[in-house]
Amino acid sequence: MRIPKRFRPFILSLCIVIADQVTKYLAASMIPLHSIGAQFFGDVLRIVHVRNTAIAFSIGSGLPDAARTLLFIIIPLVMVGVIAVMMVRSRELTDLQRWCFGFIIGGGSGNLIDRVFRPGGVIDFIDVKFYGIFGLERWPTFNVADSMIVIGGILLMISVFFIKEKSDEQES
Repeated sequence: MRIPKRFRPFILSLCIVIADQVTKYLAASMIPLHSIGAQFFGDVLRIVHVRNTAIAFSIGSGLPDAARTLLFIIIPLVMVGVIAVMMVRSRELTDLQRWCFGFIIGGGSGNLIDRVFRPGGVIDFIDVKFYGIFGLERWPTFNVADSMIVIGGILLMISVFFIKEKSDEQES
């Protein structure tokens, strides 16, 4: 069975969701909550077990439950759906941009699964020393899904920059 080109990034999304959920399960089952399971390179990289009831950097943790549901479940769910439809229907996206959106959908879906099915919050487990840069001794703890969203977003920005440059050159 041959999968059409525009649907292939969804396979990446599914692989990201699986990897994200497996690593979160392992972290939660092997490391007690709020403790360190392993350290590498001194304390540069730590595998820990924490929960985040908000979004990146714990933004919104003090919001009422109804607001968190709207902002952290409903809106992201709609956004993932809109991106998925756009990936399938748009003829203007490059292959790279479709793959970037595959990263973003996979990461977003992984965290949405936690928000819906884990009442304690999204499981975060990767803790990296940041050496005081931006006033942070350690970067806020994150997970595989978070990483994939960031990678997809950075690659998408790069692709947009280079595509714009290319079309500007063609117009000249």
